[in-house]
Amino acid sequence: MADGAGMAEREESLPEPEPEPGPEPGPGPGLGPEPEPEPPGAGPERPELRFEEEDVQHEEELLRNPFSVRRWLRYAQARQKGPRHRLNLLFERALRELPGSYKLWYQYLRQRRQQVKGRCPTDPAYEEANACHERALVFMHKMPRIWLDYCQFLVEQGRITRTRRTFDRALRALPITQHHRIWPLYLQFVRRYPLPETAVRVYRRYLKLSPESAEEYVAYLRSVGRLDEAAVRLARLVNDERFVSKEGKSNYQLWQELCELLSQHPERVRSLDAGAIIRGGLTRFTDQLGRLWGALADCYIRSGHFEKARDVYEEAVQTVMTVRDFTQVFDSYAQFEESVIAAKMETVAELGREEDEEVELELRLARFEQLMARRPLLLNSVLLRQNPHNVHEWHKRVQLYQGRPEQIINTYTEAVRTVDPFKATGRPHGLWVAFARFYEDNGQLDDARTILTKATRVRFRQVEDLAAVWCEFGEMELRHENYDEALRILRKATALPAKRAEYFDSTEPVQNRLYKSLKVWSMLADLEESLGTFQSTKAVYDRILDLRIATPQIVINYGLFLEEHGYFEESFKAYERGIALFRWPNVADIWHTYLSKFVARYGGRKLERARDLFEQALDGCPPKYAKTIYLLYAKLEEEFGLARHAMGVYERATRAVLPAQQHEMFNIYIKRAAELYGVTHTRPIYQKAIEVLGDDAARELCLRFADMECKLGEVDRARAIYTYCSQICDPRITGTFWQTWKDFEIRHGNEDTIREMLRIKRSVQATYNTQVNFMASQMLKVYSNATGTVSDLAPGQSGLDDMKLLEQRAEQLAAEAQRDAPRPKDKVLFVRAEGPREALAALSQQGNPDEIDLGDEDEPEPDEVQLEQKRVPSSVFGGLKDD
Repeated sequence: MADGAGMAEREESLPEPEPEPGPEPGPGPGLGPEPEPEPPGAGPERPELRFEEEDVQHEEELLRNPFSVRRWLRYAQARQKGPRHRLNLLFERALRELPGSYKLWYQYLRQRRQQVKGRCPTDPAYEEANACHERALVFMHKMPRIWLDYCQFLVEQGRITRTRRTFDRALRALPITQHHRIWPLYLQFVRRYPLPETAVRVYRRYLKLSPESAEEYVAYLRSVGRLDEAAVRLARLVNDERFVSKEGKSNYQLWQELCELLSQHPERVRSLDAGAIIRGGLTRFTDQLGRLWGALADCYIRSGHFEKARDVYEEAVQTVMTVRDFTQVFDSYAQFEESVIAAKMETVAELGREEDEEVELELRLARFEQLMARRPLLLNSVLLRQNPHNVHEWHKRVQLYQGRPEQIINTYTEAVRTVDPFKATGRPHGLWVAFARFYEDNGQLDDARTILTKATRVRFRQVEDLAAVWCEFGEMELRHENYDEALRILRKATALPAKRAEYFDSTEPVQNRLYKSLKVWSMLADLEESLGTFQSTKAVYDRILDLRIATPQIVINYGLFLEEHGYFEESFKAYERGIALFRWPNVADIWHTYLSKFVARYGGRKLERARDLFEQALDGCPPKYAKTIYLLYAKLEEEFGLARHAMGVYERATRAVLPAQQHEMFNIYIKRAAELYGVTHTRPIYQKAIEVLGDDAARELCLRFADMECKLGEVDRARAIYTYCSQICDPRITGTFWQTWKDFEIRHGNEDTIREMLRIKRSVQATYNTQVNFMASQMLKVYSNATGTVSDLAPGQSGLDDMKLLEQRAEQLAAEAQRDAPRPKDKVLFVRAEGPREALAALSQQGNPDEIDLGDEDEPEPDEVQLEQKRVPSSVFGGLKDD
């Protein structure tokens, strides 16, 4: 029992092919006449059965259970290295007992195929193997794997007819659900040999099962030269909206392949109308018109219909809508003409020159030259088909017709009829003006007037377009010295319409809004000034002001016009009317002109009125425009009024102007005060300016203030100014200030004052050292020229915090300053000149020099203080150095 269990385990471990899914095996009906299976071992001689010692155990097991597939397979596995006829005889014995076993048949057939591998296909062993496969198919006709192996075996033998019939038998025997396993090998087989008729018939049968593989069929048809049927199949695919390409092609790509096939092989595709199909694509695929037109022309060219191809190209360049399509078509057209000319020249060169041939060649050359000359016009036509309301392209078209008056007139006529002013791109009035200018340049002034008269009735989108037409009408009359006619035209243009409308009321036609066009009124005013009377010109300006369409320049021109004719008060009234129309900042120019003219006219005769005007001008005046008015006001007071009033105006100006202008205003204030009242009167002005202005401007004024006090002999005042200014002067940046103070102390001070200056300098420097933000800004300014970043202070340490970088840089600068400072040999103490040196030395040894003694407020300061060691110039000590 133990041995039987072990054998069972060994049988289960054998690798065996799994049977293919399908019905139970049995005799296959419908397979045709098949030879009856010859009983295994039947023949003229019965081979002798001889068993080896290792076969005895297998034979005993088979005697006990001859229907065990695993035991037969184990037995065959053991005989793999033995003679082939013994292995075949073993499989024949097994199949006699188990003729319906798929595993036995599969292993037996595989052994048979391996045994003949490498032999000549005419070897009888191949027929024996084929006979075994036929016998197997009697029982295994529902197994696809057996059919596939047999068919592949026949393909390798090169038996074409037998192989095809076997594939057909397999398709008839297997259920339709298994056909997808047979067809790939079948199709590969028919493509392998140059038998297109057989392959076409096989593919047609295959497409009934798998219509989605039609692209593969089309590719095969193209490869074997059956282009007519390929085109028909492609046309069906294109028209089938439900077709989904297995290769991922879109319907347009399939259509493109069809067009390429039709255009490149028109003589071999007879079943389809190439022209109708490609023209159908022109309406279906509007984004590829250039390629489709080229394909249609190519079809006619390859068919030898050159005139039809030329007609197609002409139709294409006249109908395409995009520049890309036009470029494709035109390039193909030019290439076609070049190829025709080259072919003709070759023919003439071969056959000799004849008169008819030369005439035809010259005709073709002239046609080609005309085509190249027409290209700009054809391209312009494409752009106008895209947008017929493009005014710029119409102007370009006129330029292309230079020297051809009839074409220019026709183009302008078509343009003004086609362009809709509400859809126009550009200024539509330019077409009318250019049309009239063309007639004018050719001496037809009446026709130009007719054109402009029609243009004035056109309903433009904007009033400016109609105004430009009227102005051009008037300018044309002026160019021909018809001055009265020009005035009449512009007066007609500015006349009040029957129905008035607001200027920006788009619901009304522009003819009802033209009376508010400043462009027309300005030209009329200019003409009235030049050609009309004073009253007519004044009436025009008054009308402009009444319509409230004037600009500051119009108001100024009106005032200057009245002033030229001696109507000064009328001009001042015009300025006041203009001031009433505008607000700041538009009214600034009017106020400046008005005030300047009034002061120049009356001077100090109407001082109170002038002051009222200045006060009105300054009421609500923005700081940006206040400076000029304040300076005019102060000049008026200085020349015709009181100096005290002038100083008040300057003082008001320093508060009213922009902060950027305050410094300049204070300088003017100080200069005028010094000239009017003397230098001492400028002290309060300096003090106020220093309080109001920023640090840089205040520092400059402090230096000027101190210099003035020095010149007046007020040394203490100057020193106090320097002391005050030192609080806004960082010694590391404003070295000029400290040097100036030092020079001042050297000239006017003594040892104590210099010591105090140095103490203040150290105090100020310590103050700035504690202001981290100030340090950061100054270091950035010094080391990065105001363009770097904080990380620039320490390259390579961008990962650190910005504040740490600043602290490190500050410590580095302090260390460098301490290292570079010269070290004196002896300690220098600032002491009183009259104190003995021994007493001072003893006093300096008492207590901690760094200790801070906080005494009472009434307690006097110590006479001697030990300060930081610093080299002091020898000129400061005078005679002390020798002592």
